[in-house]
Amino acid sequence: MIGPLALPRARSAEPSSGHPALEDAALVALVLEHDTSALEQLYARYGKPCYGLSRRILGDEQLAQDVVQEVFLTLWRDASRYDPSRGAFATWLLSMTHHKAVDVVRREENLRKRRLAAEAVEATASPQPEPDDAAWTGLRRDRVRAALARLPEPQREALGLAYYGGYTQREIAGLTGTPLGTVKTRMLAGMRKLRGVLETALDEGGER
Repeated sequence: MIGPLALPRARSAEPSSGHPALEDAALVALVLEHDTSALEQLYARYGKPCYGLSRRILGDEQLAQDVVQEVFLTLWRDASRYDPSRGAFATWLLSMTHHKAVDVVRREENLRKRRLAAEAVEATASPQPEPDDAAWTGLRRDRVRAALARLPEPQREALGLAYYGGYTQREIAGLTGTPLGTVKTRMLAGMRKLRGVLETALDEGGER
């Protein structure tokens, strides 16, 4: 079951009480005039088909409901996007539902990958060395983490995904929604800053 449509307040003072006999195009024209009952009529006709399509793509009830709400709110905000000369309203509406549901799939997948990468950063551990080596390795790891923490967030994210997550620059661009060239620039600038911070820490610690 899908819930009721969460409508914004209409601009018209007295919206129509209902338009059950009107065709889709006529209802869309009324939605352009911010007639809430026209939008409700369209939702009554196509809410379930849109939900069914979204649910098949997403496999999640709540996400599917969210997509349907977004589709009809998009229609409410800008009904002029529908052009009757280019096809039936139902086809256009279901096409928009499909696009928005696919966008959610991509967004959720990117979030999942970024969560896994973040977990990999926290869980990264070196093979068990000798006690002296373990202390030295732990010290270096702590300093790398501390140095990373001093970088700007975009540089820290890119380097963390590459170093701890094992992602390529192209994969990082996809995960973060950032142009590949920008990722390369961030990583280069971050590596320079990281090297400088670590060299300073080594000098201050008297390490060779």
